[in-house]
Amino acid sequence: MACWSAENATKAYLRALKMGKRGKEPDVAEFISAIAAGNNAQLMVMTCAGVTGPTALALVAAARQTGGRVVCILNSLDFYDASRRALGNYADCINFVIGDAKTLLNDYESADFFLIDCNISDDKAVLRAAQEGAKHGGALIVGYNALHKGPGGRSPDEFNTHFLPIGEGLLVIRKGTPSKAGYGVSTRRRSHWVVKIDKLTGEEHVFRITSPHPKEIKA
Repeated sequence: MACWSAENATKAYLRALKMGKRGKEPDVAEFISAIAAGNNAQLMVMTCAGVTGPTALALVAAARQTGGRVVCILNSLDFYDASRRALGNYADCINFVIGDAKTLLNDYESADFFLIDCNISDDKAVLRAAQEGAKHGGALIVGYNALHKGPGGRSPDEFNTHFLPIGEGLLVIRKGTPSKAGYGVSTRRRSHWVVKIDKLTGEEHVFRITSPHPKEIKA
């Protein structure tokens, strides 16, 4: 995966913010979009526990910034119909696949970004399948709704794992980078995003702030 692009991350973040129709209130979907676009992801594969929505829009926003494409794995045709209705015109920007995520993830060895809903059935096995299926050097695996899931599917010997206390929790794993911190949360510096609105012009400015001594943030 390419080096981090702050420009791509910022533009995707703002695009996702507008696509989500939440005005100027940021949410976890925008952070996901920034992570994917900032890493210049070209093939983004996501799994959902049910009907998809803001997180899919986040990847669409990232794909528009990077020129990539999005695949969404659903386990039911009922979820497919409902997801298309929820996404409206943006549904045509996503390639939907119906089936078992644990099996289908192996079909996307060239993917450089995986987004896993940790509320999915057997989430640990799905995360592990994404880890084992990712053949792209430096691929990112992001689990959302991970706040109460613990270390599920993490391998301290092979994966460098980060937990970000954003929304319901983001679990970030970079494939191919050995972890020096051991099992659990990385000891690297944490960062967070701040959105500032210019009261005079209405312009949005996004800053990524890194703290050398991170404190626990309650979402």
